[in-house]
Amino acid sequence: MAKRTKSALKNARKSAKKRIANRAKKLRLKKAIKELRATKDPKAFQELYPKVQAIIDKTAKSGLIHKNKAARLKSRLAALRAKITEKK
Repeated sequence: MAKRTKSALKNARKSAKKRIANRAKKLRLKKAIKELRATKDPKAFQELYPKVQAIIDKTAKSGLIHKNKAARLKSRLAALRAKITEKK
């Protein structure tokens, strides 16, 4: 760290905390999507789907992912949902 002013030190601490929190949120999103994609049972998929959508919306709202990326993820999961549920 180059500057040693009080504000620079405080910003470094804040940045470190936010980095940890953001990584945890992003990891939570990735794990949720991975779990949903691995699900082959239509009933289990239907249960998980709204929860994953909520996680995607929350991460986009907080600016962690872009709103277009959120829309793309949700669209692809909706297509997967249609494919899995039609197999009944």
